[in-house]
Amino acid sequence: MENAFKPLFESMKIGNVEIKNKFFMAPMATTVMSDENQCYTPQSVEYYVERAKGGVGLIITGANWVDNDVEPHAPSSFPCPNKMPNLYTKMAREMTDRVHAYDTKIFLQLTAGLGRSALPNFVAPQNFVAPSKTTNRWLPNVECRELKTEEIEKIVKDFGSAALIAKEAGFDGVEIHAVHEGYLLDCFTMSLFNQRTDKYGGDLKGRLTFATEIVQEIKNKCGQDFPVVLRFSIKSYIKALRQGGLPGEKFEELGRDVDEAIEAIKILQDAGYDAFDADAGTYDSWYWAHPPMYFEKGMYLPLARQIQGVSKVPVMVAGRMDDPQMAVNALNEGIIDAVGLGRPLLTDPDYVNKLKTGHEQDIRPCLGCHDGCFGRLLQHGLGSCAVNPECGREFLVGIKKAETKKNVVVIGGGPGGMEAARVSAMRGHKVTLFEAKDRLGGALNIAGVPDFKEDDRALVAWYTKQLEDLNVDVRLNTTATKEIIDELHPDAVFVGEGSTPAIPKIPGVENAVLAQEVMLEEVPAKDNIVVIGGGLVGCELSLHLAKHGKHVTIVEALPDILKSGAPLPPMNEFMLRDLLAFNDVKIKANEQVTEIKADSVVLNDETIACNQVVLAIGYRSKHSLFDQIKYDYPEVFNVGDSRDVRNIRGAIWDSYEIARNL
Repeated sequence: MENAFKPLFESMKIGNVEIKNKFFMAPMATTVMSDENQCYTPQSVEYYVERAKGGVGLIITGANWVDNDVEPHAPSSFPCPNKMPNLYTKMAREMTDRVHAYDTKIFLQLTAGLGRSALPNFVAPQNFVAPSKTTNRWLPNVECRELKTEEIEKIVKDFGSAALIAKEAGFDGVEIHAVHEGYLLDCFTMSLFNQRTDKYGGDLKGRLTFATEIVQEIKNKCGQDFPVVLRFSIKSYIKALRQGGLPGEKFEELGRDVDEAIEAIKILQDAGYDAFDADAGTYDSWYWAHPPMYFEKGMYLPLARQIQGVSKVPVMVAGRMDDPQMAVNALNEGIIDAVGLGRPLLTDPDYVNKLKTGHEQDIRPCLGCHDGCFGRLLQHGLGSCAVNPECGREFLVGIKKAETKKNVVVIGGGPGGMEAARVSAMRGHKVTLFEAKDRLGGALNIAGVPDFKEDDRALVAWYTKQLEDLNVDVRLNTTATKEIIDELHPDAVFVGEGSTPAIPKIPGVENAVLAQEVMLEEVPAKDNIVVIGGGLVGCELSLHLAKHGKHVTIVEALPDILKSGAPLPPMNEFMLRDLLAFNDVKIKANEQVTEIKADSVVLNDETIACNQVVLAIGYRSKHSLFDQIKYDYPEVFNVGDSRDVRNIRGAIWDSYEIARNL
């Protein structure tokens, strides 16, 4: 371990509970399953144990319901200690015993409910509740009813009983979910959503009564030395209902601002909270609560610095904290007391151990894409990770040595080809990879150009090192042909030829250049640019150019941008749209380009003057070699964009699944 990272591995305390290092796993619920009795499943136990094996000091689970009566929830959505306590504790005890074997502590996160942030697949619209009458975050025409005083008091009691069950099941503490993200408890704290006149409303102290009663009830039930952490947003970033404010944007805060957060911290720590798991944002400003790659690393640290010295208890911060040197600096400066890793532990559960043993370059990077951890959930699957198909599926998949060693040839060094080569080599097969260009990465080398896509570049570097360490025979600057493949007498061939840009049949198209040519600076970007195509490639290219001072207009044939290709997870889409507007990118949707001239683009009803036109209308699969050889060897697989133009998850997951069974 580098001496510079040593502070990360010194122990710390939350209350009387000693934690072996400064790393905690931030709470995430998307990768966890509960059964019909709202108990943890064996699959969920394996998921948490895998992170404990990876060296993290503290695990904070995803949310558990404490109540199913006041706000009835869909069956098997989250676990619930109070529903079937005897069954719940049996599987929970399996989890805590196994996690403790690795000297990792584990806190159970308990939630008051979703409130106005409830999604209809979790709570039926007729059951939406809130501190005061308001509308649901997602269904603006549906009203949330105001909770009765006795209903709130019941939820407080439910917290106490759930925490006691957690303690009996071996959990080392609990985290209260949450004075953040605009969930039920958070809405009580904000005058924007709380106009109550009983003890749970009024001034800030009154609006915090729900939160203070919860910690007092838990301490009464479980003892004063049982740690209780509060998930807490320092700033809400609500510019308007259902509209967030961007970093650096000037707007009137409608939710909680930093000054009020400071006063709230004083009240809450005096009430008995033992630590604050601090972040920012609500579902009205969704991208702050679930930050995409468009944020800088450590994006909550400037906020944490503003509360420095106010809290007498540990301040724990996650939020793109996967830069070890940045994390060390924040610890040394006293800005934070613990470093949270959420999605980075989905991508690489061994993050902490790899850093401790000097293998930082072997940490697989999180892309901040949300596609596996959240996008897959929206597709009715279990949340996982776009670049780690084993995440949350440890019970189902895995890589074992093959009984028979095979000769494997991989054509193409894009994400699908690199994953096929990596997993095949881990299985013990002899692997040869051909890449026509002078480096690995494929489409990632184009997508990774903008400064906000640094983790795409890091993933290419990670794959390059893994293939080198696994002794994969990588042959760059070599275009594979059937003759070259024949010489190797392969048992299996993965063909990942990639894709080619789609070129529209528009008069004057020869006056345009390709998005990838501009991204790779093969063609210099000019000052006044029209980008044809408002998919993800066109929008990210436009943002990249605008941030470098270019005047950009997007022309999209569909009624709106970001409607072609795989759907973006909402937090990424919301932030990308807001960033385009913030950077003055003009959007012309539902428009057809009828002609491209040297100095303009002609639409149906207008002409846009420009000095450069960039094509970003999509890609088409390239599979001529696969078509030629698909019957010539025992096993031939078409992978990546060569099979179907999709996102990175499709390429990596398909190759992983095939190669692990080869």
